[in-house]
Amino acid sequence: MKYLIRRLADSLLLLAALSVVSFVFAQLAPGDYFSELGTDPRFSTETVAALRAQAGLDRPLPVRYAKWVRSCIRGDLGYSLAYNSPVAPLLWQRIPATLLLTATATFLAWLLAVPIGIWNATVRGTWGDRVSQLIWAVLLTIPELVLAIVLLVLAAESGWFPAGGMRSAGFSAMDRWAQARDLAWHLALPAAVLVLGMLPVLVRHVRASMLDAIDSPFALSARAHGIPRGRLLFRHLLPAAMNPLVSLLGFSLGTLLSASLLVEVVMGWPGLGPLFLEAVAARDFALVLAVVMFSATFLVAANLAADLLLYRLDPRIRTE
Repeated sequence: MKYLIRRLADSLLLLAALSVVSFVFAQLAPGDYFSELGTDPRFSTETVAALRAQAGLDRPLPVRYAKWVRSCIRGDLGYSLAYNSPVAPLLWQRIPATLLLTATATFLAWLLAVPIGIWNATVRGTWGDRVSQLIWAVLLTIPELVLAIVLLVLAAESGWFPAGGMRSAGFSAMDRWAQARDLAWHLALPAAVLVLGMLPVLVRHVRASMLDAIDSPFALSARAHGIPRGRLLFRHLLPAAMNPLVSLLGFSLGTLLSASLLVEVVMGWPGLGPLFLEAVAARDFALVLAVVMFSATFLVAANLAADLLLYRLDPRIRTE
C-alpha cells in the first residue's frame, strides 16, 4: 500500500508540473485565437481587445492558470473558443476512436514481438537472425509518416482497404457482425502503420532480455538437468526476462498514443489527432492543452500500471 501511495503521489506531482509547463508554453506562444481578427479590416482594434478581455486573455498568467485548473476540477477542461463549447464534450467524442486504435496496435505489436524476439534470441548468430535484424533495422529507419502515405497509396490503387474514415456509409443499418467487420476493415491500415513503427523496437528489447536470461547461470543449470527446450523457454527464461519488458509495455502505450495522433491526421481516422491539428491551427489553446494533458495522463497511468505489475511480479521490489 505504501508503494502504491508513493507512486500515485509521484504521478500526480508529475502531472501537476507538466500542466504548469504546458500552460506557460501555450500562453507564451505568439498570437491567440483573436489574432486573425486583427488583420481583418472589419474589426477595429477596440473590438478585438474587447473580445480578448471577454475571453479573459488579458488577465495575468497566474489568474488564467487558476481559472483553467478550476475548470479542469469541474470537468470542463477549459473552454474552446473555436467551437464555443467546453472542451470535455469535444474530447469524449474523439477519445474512444483514439483508444481503440492505440489498444489494437499495442496488442498486435506485443503479440508479434514476443514470439519473434524469443525466436531471434534462440537462433542468434545464424543467417535467420542476421536477416531478421536487417529487416528490423530497415523498418526502424522508415518514418511512420512515410509508412502511412505508402499504405494509403496502396489502398487507393488496389481498393482492398478504405483510404480513410472509421465507418462505411450505412454503418448504422448493419447487423453487429457486419459492423465489427466494417470497423476492422477501416482499422487495419492505421493499426498496421503503428505496429510496423513499434515492432522493431519491441523485438529488439525482447531479444536482448531473452539473451540475458539464456546466458544466466540458472539457465545453464536447467539445461544440465535436462529440462525440455520449450518448457525452459516459456516456463523459466521468459518470466526471468519479464522485468524490462513490463516497464517497456507502459512506455509503448504512451508512445503509440502519441504516434497515433499523427497517423490519425494522415489516414483520416476520426480521433484526437485531427482535433489537435485544428486546435493548433486556430490557436485554441484550451483544446490544445486538453489533448496534451490527456496524452500525458495516459502515459503516466500506463507507466504506473506497469510499475504496479512489476511490483507484483518481482519480489525484490517488494523487499526494498
